[in-house]
Amino acid sequence: MTKIRSVCIIDDDPIFIYGTKRIMNEADFTDEILVFNDGQEAFDALKAITEKGDELPSMIFLDINMPIMTGWEFLDEFIKMPNNNSENIIIYIISSSVDPRDIARIQQYKIVNNYILKPISIEDLHNILKSVGN
Repeated sequence: MTKIRSVCIIDDDPIFIYGTKRIMNEADFTDEILVFNDGQEAFDALKAITEKGDELPSMIFLDINMPIMTGWEFLDEFIKMPNNNSENIIIYIISSSVDPRDIARIQQYKIVNNYILKPISIEDLHNILKSVGN
C-alpha cells in the first residue's frame, strides 16, 4: 500500500488531532500532515496554497462541528474555490455525531468520499488506503 501524499486535518479538538497524527504515523499513512483548528483557518490557508499555484493536500479529514466556520460552511466555500487538483482531493467527514440528518446531508456533497466516526482507528486508515487503491 502506498501512502497518501499529504493530508489535512480540520478539527477543533486537540486530543483528536494528537491521536489521529499518532495513528497516521503508526500506519505509515502519509509524509505530510497539515492541521487547522477551524474551517475558516483551513479555507484561508488552502486558498493561499492554490493562489501560489501549489497543489492542495490529497486528502482532507473534516470535522462538522467547529467554531467560527463549521465543516458544512467550509465545504460550501471549498467547492467554489478554484484550484489545481480539486478533482483528485478525497474528503472524509469525521464526527462523533451519528445523526441521520448529518449522514443524509453528507451525501449531497459529491466531493465527500465518506464518513468516519471518531476516533479514527488504524483499521480506518488501512481501509482508506485500500479504497483509494494506490
